[in-house]
Amino acid sequence: MSPWLWIVVALVVVIGVLYLSMTAGRLDRLHKRVDTSLLSLHSHLLRRSASTLELSTSGALDPASSVLLADVAHRAQQASQDQPADQWRSVESELTAALLATLDDPDEVAEVSSEQPGAALLADLADRCQRVALSRRFHNDAVQSTRRQRARPIVRIFRLAGRTPLPVTWEMDDTVPSGLQSGNAPFRGLAH
Repeated sequence: MSPWLWIVVALVVVIGVLYLSMTAGRLDRLHKRVDTSLLSLHSHLLRRSASTLELSTSGALDPASSVLLADVAHRAQQASQDQPADQWRSVESELTAALLATLDDPDEVAEVSSEQPGAALLADLADRCQRVALSRRFHNDAVQSTRRQRARPIVRIFRLAGRTPLPVTWEMDDTVPSGLQSGNAPFRGLAH
């Protein structure tokens, strides 16, 4: 074999190894992005349930709404600690449904926000609900990017993902009640 052929073979091997290394690095960064976005989503979900619990115990809402929101918010906090992810997603969707049932009417929200503790608590809750929706969208986008990368033949053939489990999207209802959406809320300037 001529020395030029060895040089070409060595060059092809080096380029192939560099490509695989760069692909594995990108895959690793995508997995880190998924982990980070999931932690962010979890913290926003916990903050949303805490804000809901605070609003429900403030006395700004009618008693039936207060009891409903307090019960579901408490269950959401409990589910975050000791329930599998599927059950936690279900309880978070129930919390969204409870928020929609109690805070979907802009007129009722305006009435609650007319008093000072209610206005500040609603502004905080509106901010938390919007952050949950955005955070879930970012997480699901990161999961989809990672899954696309892992579906590539080169990644599967060389097992570049190792034993890392395939990430899953976080599916839940995260609809922001229309009474809390920034365009409808009379307290939108109070959100922080």
